Amino acid sequence: VAVVRMSNDSSLPMDERRNYKGVVDTATRIAKEEGIAAFWRGSGPFVSRAMMVGVFQVATLDQFKQSYADWLGQKKNSIPNVFCAAMTSGLIYSVATMPLEASKNRMASQKRDAVTGKLPYTSTLQTLRSIIAKEGFFAFYNGFLPYYLRCGGHTVSMFIFVQILRDMYSNQS
Repeated sequence: VAVVRMSNDSSLPMDERRNYKGVVDTATRIAKEEGIAAFWRGSGPFVSRAMMVGVFQVATLDQFKQSYADWLGQKKNSIPNVFCAAMTSGLIYSVATMPLEASKNRMASQKRDAVTGKLPYTSTLQTLRSIIAKEGFFAFYNGFLPYYLRCGGHTVSMFIFVQILRDMYSNQS
């Protein structure tokens, strides 16, 4: 929550900024001004997103490795094969999880309404519905390219590292 708040603070209009001085200041002010429960805002979509990452990233990798071996004649489990499969798995998981990432960020950085004192987002489903109703479905995909580069890059580096370790282990046996 502190990192999301600090990241988003500079993008707010001057009169809405919280002007955090650092992580410790952010965490201290959140605890004092909003209570300890504020640290769990956005945890619902975060957990949902994490589950979806596992489902899409891991479940699709081997299928794409086989597909690229068949379509492009790549040797299965070679570094180029793993790279292509991981980039595609990263794309699939980015498309599938971006709405949850957007919801998580909205919930973590939300402010109480000045008049009612209520938070605009109360649950993952309510946040998803609210964004669709007010901004349309494609609002979830604002900033998709940097998100995909982060997710795809992570997926590629992770699975190439795993493949290198597998290759090293199998060569020792």
